[in-house]
Amino acid sequence: VNGIEIYSMKIDSKVTSRFAHNVITSRAVNRGNVSKEVFFDVDLPKTAFITNFSMTIDGVTYPGTIKEKEAAKQQYEKAVSRGQTAGLVKASGRKTEKFTVSVNIKAASKVTFELTYEELLKRQFGKYEMLIKVKPKQLVKDFEIEVDIFEPQGITELEAEGTFITNELQNTIKKTFSGKKGHISFKPTLDQQRTCANCSQSVLDGDFTVKYDVKRTTADNLQIVNGYFVHFFAPTKLPKLSKNVIFVLDTSGSMSGRAMEQTKEALLKILDDIKEDDFFNFILFDSEISTWKETLIKATPENLDEARKFVQHISTRGLTNLHGGLMRGIDILNAAHEENLVPKRSASIIIMLTDGQPNVGISSTQEIERVVKKAIDGRYPLYNLGFGSGVDYGFLEKMALENKGVARRIYPDSDAALQLQGFYDEVSNPMLIDVELNYPENEISDLTTNSFKHFYDGSEIVVAGRFVDSNQNHLTVDVRGEGADNALSYTTQQDAEQTAQAFQEQQYIFGDYIERLWAYLTIEQLLEKRITATGEEKENLTAEALALSLKYKFVTPLTSMVVTKPEENEEGIADKPTEGIDIFTIVLCLIFDVPLKKGFNVGTVLNMYLKNLLSKPGMCVVYAKLLFLVKLISIKPSFITKSYGPTYHTYASPPTWYTSVDGDPHFIISVPQRRDAICFNINENPGTILNLINDPVTGITVNGELIGDKRANSDAKIQNSYFGKIGIANRQLNFKLTITPEKITIENGDEKTGFTWLDSVTLQQAGLTLIINRKKNLVLSMGSGTSFVVVLHQVWKKHPLHQDFLGLYTLKSDKLSEQTHGLLGQFFQPIDFTILEIHPGSDPKKPDATMIVKNNELIVTRGWQKDYRRDPKHGVDIPCWFVHDNGAGLIDGVHTDYIVSSLF
Repeated sequence: VNGIEIYSMKIDSKVTSRFAHNVITSRAVNRGNVSKEVFFDVDLPKTAFITNFSMTIDGVTYPGTIKEKEAAKQQYEKAVSRGQTAGLVKASGRKTEKFTVSVNIKAASKVTFELTYEELLKRQFGKYEMLIKVKPKQLVKDFEIEVDIFEPQGITELEAEGTFITNELQNTIKKTFSGKKGHISFKPTLDQQRTCANCSQSVLDGDFTVKYDVKRTTADNLQIVNGYFVHFFAPTKLPKLSKNVIFVLDTSGSMSGRAMEQTKEALLKILDDIKEDDFFNFILFDSEISTWKETLIKATPENLDEARKFVQHISTRGLTNLHGGLMRGIDILNAAHEENLVPKRSASIIIMLTDGQPNVGISSTQEIERVVKKAIDGRYPLYNLGFGSGVDYGFLEKMALENKGVARRIYPDSDAALQLQGFYDEVSNPMLIDVELNYPENEISDLTTNSFKHFYDGSEIVVAGRFVDSNQNHLTVDVRGEGADNALSYTTQQDAEQTAQAFQEQQYIFGDYIERLWAYLTIEQLLEKRITATGEEKENLTAEALALSLKYKFVTPLTSMVVTKPEENEEGIADKPTEGIDIFTIVLCLIFDVPLKKGFNVGTVLNMYLKNLLSKPGMCVVYAKLLFLVKLISIKPSFITKSYGPTYHTYASPPTWYTSVDGDPHFIISVPQRRDAICFNINENPGTILNLINDPVTGITVNGELIGDKRANSDAKIQNSYFGKIGIANRQLNFKLTITPEKITIENGDEKTGFTWLDSVTLQQAGLTLIINRKKNLVLSMGSGTSFVVVLHQVWKKHPLHQDFLGLYTLKSDKLSEQTHGLLGQFFQPIDFTILEIHPGSDPKKPDATMIVKNNELIVTRGWQKDYRRDPKHGVDIPCWFVHDNGAGLIDGVHTDYIVSSLF
């Protein structure tokens, strides 16, 4: 693609006792005759930790370094200030996050990227699952996925499938397993990768999933290696416990429409799965609280039929009394236990679903957390499901973890009902409650979590620890739990020699896997505990997790991997000379206003000739002199105008609709019918590229790259970031415009023309007009009628913190198609909102309110943003409603969905 050939991509996975060690190696070569930028971006599971990265260019290796986040940030900013960039990890999907790095390599040069990450595979529905994201973006001569699995207990089943696998590709998946070993390979040929016989597009785009399970002759398995142990507990063939489920459902106005229809669809399927021995109830909350029944009800066929009718008639209205709904559910469950309405040996759970934030009754999230924790008092888990992006997910997660549950985000897609039902399925079959795994206190240190409220069918409990005496080679474990009929107890003994015998066949698995598994699990649980901790406890947890992350080289929320690239060379030009017009002809035309041959554009011809010059040796001086000469020439307005006073682009009439992004970066969305505006900020790291506008019909895209301050501001919680580069492309015209605070570059196919902000220029060609207003702004008008205004913000050159940046404004955006999207583009179609409950906020001058927009209920703040179109220096204050948390609930999806790997 674009002269860059990825000629090899290998994904090598080695799994030992559920712990996966994955290495992705990609090799590329620059087949072009000029330097090119090569991108390496891969999606990896969110549950994984990156442990290593390197790139090798022409035999020289540039490794990534894992450092504490603040130290890494300083190294990153230092690299950026030198014109280098670094690899970044960003969330990119439901289960994945994207690692991206790019590097400029010379013509004919080769680069090898190698990324290593590790994860503990979790068991769900009776199987371990490993997800490998496959997206090479081009045909790859040597593409291979290879998975080796070693399980001391033995493998009972092994399967591999891909969302992109066709009937022809199915035969390329080779899998074998016998005893303790399993092997999977997938190696499609070039022709098998094609979307059709003569196509150059690759069919390899999607998820490749490996699933397996192990033999279970006993309830658990214990392994000891080099002073560490891991204990897997997953008893089978136990009678199921009956369960008591309270569904607490948000029925506020923002849940109307598709969200509620999908919720009802899921609930009806869940009712089909509820067992007759189970008890259940529904609590609905909007501005008011309502219940289906006053107590828990047994799941008899008659009661289930009545519940289905109740669910079908659920309607939405009002605001969000989350506290009231949750407390009513807790009270009903507590009363059922106190009054012996439910079996003593049963598992109780609360499942709450909401798409908004509390704004009626108690709206303080801290207060809600406190009273809920006190009311539940550790008796049963609370599971919080956050529907869409308008929720305060941090609040839901903290409250769930404080009450021995988990939080899960439900994505508002076509499969939202399946997501809801899938979560219920995970917790629908409790087998044991109050599970305790006990180890000799005087023998074990640094034990991971060993107490669990529930054990669910098809899952597995994993505990790891370190021996006080690293030479100890034996361990006795006692496990206790409450089952459906009685209390259960298991005792297991193991020594290092038995483990060694089990691993005799093992040759290709890394040796310190148990120690790394222990470190992985410990860090994961320390980070989880941090969410609910405060003060000194949080500081201690942070320090411990950080120390382990650095020791074992894991990229975690406390560490970063910085990949500093080599100094990048200037791109050379080696195009074939274009005949037809002499340099002196061009100069004479410009001076004497002599018309050129029909169809020749001065800027184009000049650019073509300069490329011709540069293809010859010894022409740099001529080129420099020519540039100086051209700067002294006054060129006629039909092509290029130069003036020495300030010029402004004037608008024929005030726009009825515009969107913009300016400042740090502040997005302003006009809502003309409300005579008002909505605004939001995007907080991301320097170097991040955001997709602002993408119209697949007209082929117009606009992307922006962020820059930061010259150095970090120690007084600011969130560091400033601005747009330092904007790229506008029109695919149909084969046109690209790159704008930075220093220069403006136009690319027409293979022709490239450059200007600076000291020029005043009008450039016309078929389908577009470009106007540069000296040191002020740039206006690009497309043939469709759409216009973009890029404003230059210049700061004092010796300012200790800030640097020059850009702002983007769009006019007549309704000329783009209805399929237009992007952080700005999604708002080119009319949007409406409703404001409710205006009340004092934390700033007396800026009241808060509840906004209903896109079926989401958001807490917003009244404020102002600057419009710099007419006055780039001071701007004009635009009143607007500010949406917090990177536009969550206002923009489609989450802001990280709009991160792209390159400017074009």
